[in-house]
Amino acid sequence: MKKAPALTAVIAKEGKWYVATCPELGVASQGRTLKEAFAMVQEAVNLFLETASSAEIKRCLSKGAKVRPLELAHA
Repeated sequence: MKKAPALTAVIAKEGKWYVATCPELGVASQGRTLKEAFAMVQEAVNLFLETASSAEIKRCLSKGAKVRPLELAHA
């Protein structure tokens, strides 16, 4: 079994909904609560990884967002 790539979820409140995205793959979902949005994007990513070809996953990972922590001078 192949090791899954390291992925992240970014969740932001937009009106009454929480919008969740996986920037590395360009997958998104939403939920009425933070917990629901996280569960929905996790399910969406799992479905994507189960159905996409290796080439499609590689293409998304190579063009997707790059996530890095910020090093700030002021806190």
